[in-house]
Amino acid sequence: MSVRDAGPDDDVAGVRPRWVVLPESVEEISEVLRVCTERDLAVVPVGGGTKLHWARRPDRCDVLLDLCCMNQVLEHAAGDLVVLVEAGVTMDTLAGVLAGKGQELALDTPLDGATVGGTLATALAGPRSLRYGTARDLLIGVTVVLADGTVARSGGKVVKNVAGYDLGKLLTGSYGTLGVIAEATFRLHPLPSKRLWASGRVPAARYDRDDTGGTTWLPGNLDRLLHTLVTSHAEPSAIELDWPPGASEMTVSALFEGSAAEGRARAVQHLGLTDVADAPPETWARLPGDEVLIEARAPLSRVQALAVAIFSASGEAEVPAATRMWLGDHLVARIALPPDTGPAAVAAFVTSLRADFDDDDGRIVLLAAPHEAARRVERWGRVGALQLMRRVKQRFDPGGLLAPGRLPGGV
Repeated sequence: MSVRDAGPDDDVAGVRPRWVVLPESVEEISEVLRVCTERDLAVVPVGGGTKLHWARRPDRCDVLLDLCCMNQVLEHAAGDLVVLVEAGVTMDTLAGVLAGKGQELALDTPLDGATVGGTLATALAGPRSLRYGTARDLLIGVTVVLADGTVARSGGKVVKNVAGYDLGKLLTGSYGTLGVIAEATFRLHPLPSKRLWASGRVPAARYDRDDTGGTTWLPGNLDRLLHTLVTSHAEPSAIELDWPPGASEMTVSALFEGSAAEGRARAVQHLGLTDVADAPPETWARLPGDEVLIEARAPLSRVQALAVAIFSASGEAEVPAATRMWLGDHLVARIALPPDTGPAAVAAFVTSLRADFDDDDGRIVLLAAPHEAARRVERWGRVGALQLMRRVKQRFDPGGLLAPGRLPGGV
């Protein structure tokens, strides 16, 4: 284990830690957290550092716990379609190891350099969640170190053993506020024999100007198109919608896998997805941007409504927006504004979007933004389970030393 002074590249959403500690085992993580608890030092865990600027800035950060040295694939039971890895393994490295055995962890990696631990901590998912689910669906076991140094294990190394799986679900998306994920066990899938992408362009939202200069919305057919595509006998494994800034059309792309991929891809051409290729679109499973990033979640039936709300917010704030939407059990959209967007424009965009879309079904979160911009608007928006989140935080981290303040309400 090594320790060094923190530098500018170690900032957590603008907060500079005092030290960076690099453990090399579960036992060393436990020792670090035990000492930090004794000395009342706040700790933020980090993997690849690709999402350190996401979420609320921590109330304080004394120690950045860097898991980059915990980068081993500990066990790959290919016959059981199960892999056990340390949290610091990058998703790309893991993909390479598994591909050698004709298998994969069916999670997309929208950011280069993302690690297993960071992917779990931020619950980052991509378009293949439509068929395979998200990280918490593929996670079957986890080793976590709690704030006082206690090592807890949940789940097992075989798919049938799911004892304690709820702990894995709880940690996924917790941003390191409940414990440090040290190891994870995942359910795998065989690599498909063939992959094809079918793509086509469709209107995002049509509109006319009336005599007074106002806007009359003429909704497109996105909802109907996507419902038909999702429920089609062609059975797409993933669907992505890419909407460049200022464009009146979206590119809809669908992934088809397996020996029947070609027939399935051809079966959706009547929906306008006429371009078929054996390589993904350039935008596939990538974030549209990262410095100013907004997330929208809603039922699949609200794709068209979200498109209208984004267009309206872009006009209200006078800022172009790049949007990428992925369909799973619900709609997830990531909306990026230009990196140089001013704080007032960021706040105006988020406020407008929430006014039109944030309700019982839809939710808008400001994932990443410079501090001055984030200070003007609540990052997380409405959170109905805030009291429950506080009780869980108190149970797992009563001293409030793990990534304090990163979650809604300063949890």
